[in-house]
Amino acid sequence: MPGIDKLPIEETLEDSPQTRSLLGVFEEDTAAISNYCTQLYQAMQRIYDAQNELSAATHLTSRLLKEYDKQRFPLGGDDEVMSSTLQQFAKVIDELSSCHAVLSTQLADAMMFPITQFKERDLKEILTLKEVFQIASDDHDTAINRYSRLSKKRDNDKVRAEVVEDVYTSRKKQHQTMMHYFCSLNTLQYKKKTALLEPLLGYMQAQISFFKLGSENLTQQWEDFLGTIGTSVQNVRREMEEEVGQMQQTIQQMEMSSDPLYAPCDPDPVHSPVCRNLTRKQGYLYIRNKTGLVSSSWERQYFFTQGGNLMQQGRGEVAGGLVTDLDNSSVMAVDSDDRRFCFQVTSFDGKKVVTLQAESRKDCEEWVSTINNISKRIYLSENAEELAARVNQSALEAVTPSPSFQQRHESMRPSSKGRSGRTSSISSVGSEPSPALSVLSLDALVAPDTPIQFDIISPVSEENSGQSKTAAQSGRRSNPFGESGENTSEDNEDSILHQLFIVRFLGSMEVRTAETADVISETMRQILAARAIHNIFRMTESHLLVTCDCLKLIDPQTQVTRLRFPLSTVVQCSSHQDNKRLFGFVLHSASGRAVCYIFESNNDGEKICDSIGLAKQIAFHSEMDRKSVEKRKEQDKAKEKQQEELSKQKQIEKDLEEQSRLIAASSRPANPPASADGQFLVLSNSQSEDSDAGDEGKKKGESEA
Repeated sequence: MPGIDKLPIEETLEDSPQTRSLLGVFEEDTAAISNYCTQLYQAMQRIYDAQNELSAATHLTSRLLKEYDKQRFPLGGDDEVMSSTLQQFAKVIDELSSCHAVLSTQLADAMMFPITQFKERDLKEILTLKEVFQIASDDHDTAINRYSRLSKKRDNDKVRAEVVEDVYTSRKKQHQTMMHYFCSLNTLQYKKKTALLEPLLGYMQAQISFFKLGSENLTQQWEDFLGTIGTSVQNVRREMEEEVGQMQQTIQQMEMSSDPLYAPCDPDPVHSPVCRNLTRKQGYLYIRNKTGLVSSSWERQYFFTQGGNLMQQGRGEVAGGLVTDLDNSSVMAVDSDDRRFCFQVTSFDGKKVVTLQAESRKDCEEWVSTINNISKRIYLSENAEELAARVNQSALEAVTPSPSFQQRHESMRPSSKGRSGRTSSISSVGSEPSPALSVLSLDALVAPDTPIQFDIISPVSEENSGQSKTAAQSGRRSNPFGESGENTSEDNEDSILHQLFIVRFLGSMEVRTAETADVISETMRQILAARAIHNIFRMTESHLLVTCDCLKLIDPQTQVTRLRFPLSTVVQCSSHQDNKRLFGFVLHSASGRAVCYIFESNNDGEKICDSIGLAKQIAFHSEMDRKSVEKRKEQDKAKEKQQEELSKQKQIEKDLEEQSRLIAASSRPANPPASADGQFLVLSNSQSEDSDAGDEGKKKGESEA
């Protein structure tokens, strides 16, 4: 006989959609078997009824043939030949009637009884187990939904204990019912063969016995065939008994080993630690779906990873659907107001955010680690789990305290000479430190307990309160990002250099010194180590605009400036020695603090540092040109003022000469005629007035000079 398909009893506890889909196939097969068996039963019932009817009819025929002599036909005469012939026929038919009666009894025992037992007992048992399993599954879903809705704020131990006990009972009941249901379905695959073969075997044996007197050769052929069929039936029955014994043993083992897994609480971390080296994972999660502007609902789905994709599949579905692409995505554990053990997956472009809820903290951490490993494309390597283990080990080693600069550089190979084209403010991380700095410890650069900021917060946020008050009084809306529209327009129009880069913000922290290039290297190490420890993988993507006046972080979607750093406050900028995509810069804030910002770029970080250095050079030369222009303007103004003073002095000298001439003319002697006395007097008076006016003008000119 060919191989028999079986339902995996070992996967009943996981209850995955694939198992449910396979169960659906078996249920469809059971329904088809039940329908076919019903039709076959009706056909065999007709055969049995027809055989009984044939036996009764044969007996009636024999009786009628025997009563032929007693019949009185009006036109019929006595016919002894006919009567004796009919008596012979009656005797033969009577014997046939007895054979048909025996055949009817054999059909009832060998044909109708097996198929009736299969129809009334086995198929009804399957239907009963199906109803019980459906009830147990619904009870388990109700219990797990109630457990998932436990309030995080109002934690009641009594209610939680009741809910956990309810989940334990319903899950155990579902598991046990499902195992027995699977066992019955697997057994049905054997029984359907025996249920179909045994009635046919009984029917043929009865027919052969019926026709045995007249067909010896035919009987021998059928006996050989039926003997072969009987042997096969016995073999199938023996295999069925062995398989039933193995399934019963598996059920007992599964019940003993699965008892601790029924409770939804976190297992013992000693016996079941968190595995952070996974590159594939599957299981049930709750996904948050938005139902309105502020409302949302949670839906329980089966999730699994397939390559670099996160898939989901509902019960009854044949295949799963894509949720999001995990390549270059970010994942982090989040706190939800109404749910526990939640984490959030953000796509690489930041346009799609999926919030999921795990059943326990261990499950949540494993999902976060698995998605983080997939986002790094570790699954593409041959030994994915070994590579994931090495990456996680490296992240843990990055947390250990770092030795001093002197010890670190002694253990490293001598680095090559730095590039000569760099300015003093743009240096490469990992270059050889100065002898004065080589004896300093890392604590002299970055304090061990300095808080790290993983989100973008404007440095002028502290001044926004004062700006908002001023804006409220003036009736103008204030910008929450600490910039004004006038400065933006000036930057965009007057700046010579405009270079745009795509960057992702990793973190920032305050440093003790800003003059050492190694401070950026140490800040990178501490920020990356903190992200690995706290499983923070989400990064805010922005556009970095480099101009001659400032550095801007712009939101790629809204084009709103998130941060604005004046170029004069940027002390230094450098990239990582090994990973050229990482770069950072140190700036002095208005309060005198030194803050180091770390970013990851799609391009080479050295290009960004070169661009910032070029911007500082252009700004420096622009400032020098502006100062020279202002100095030239001041010199021109001084010359114009000196010319005005000289012209005024010349005018005063001219006025003095004119007044002196008039005075001299008035003092000259004259002999006018006697008739002209009145005119002489008048002339003398006018000359005296002119002389007085000349004296006053002379004094005024001297004072002005």
